[in-house]
Amino acid sequence: MNRRGRGASRWASAYGAGPWHLLGLAACFAVAGYAATRVVEAGIWMGFAVWFVGAVIFHDLVLWPLYSAADTAIRSLPKLPARPGPARPAGRRPAVVNHVRVPAGLSCLLLLVWFPLVLRGAERNYQAAVGLSTSPYLGRWLSITLVLFGVSGLLYAVRRRAAGRSKR
Repeated sequence: MNRRGRGASRWASAYGAGPWHLLGLAACFAVAGYAATRVVEAGIWMGFAVWFVGAVIFHDLVLWPLYSAADTAIRSLPKLPARPGPARPAGRRPAVVNHVRVPAGLSCLLLLVWFPLVLRGAERNYQAAVGLSTSPYLGRWLSITLVLFGVSGLLYAVRRRAAGRSKR
């Protein structure tokens, strides 16, 4: 093994991952540290701490069981039957579960970030800050969600059709 390979191997065995992982982790801590200084500087650290703890509890006690149950329900759906015709060798068809998970996850992430505006809970503060209404946010979030699921469904149909052609 060359010298560079031994060094990388020693690094991986000592740290447990490659050097890029450590660099990325250090960058994440730097961004989190910067955000924490801004929160403290703005004098809103107590509200931020309450929000953070509430978000963790809400995620672990409400959201995690909900999307775990939804994922289990999607996985338990019966497989779509093969098209009638001559017997074909078994091929890999795309899994529908990932074509539901990705748009649902992205949609939920957008809702999590923008829920005060989507659900019109920050109407007064938003209007005072920027002079606009929060009314368009719900429609925009719903539109983005429909587009995400539509693109995912289209991609699933294309992948399923390609899998059917490759069997022939």
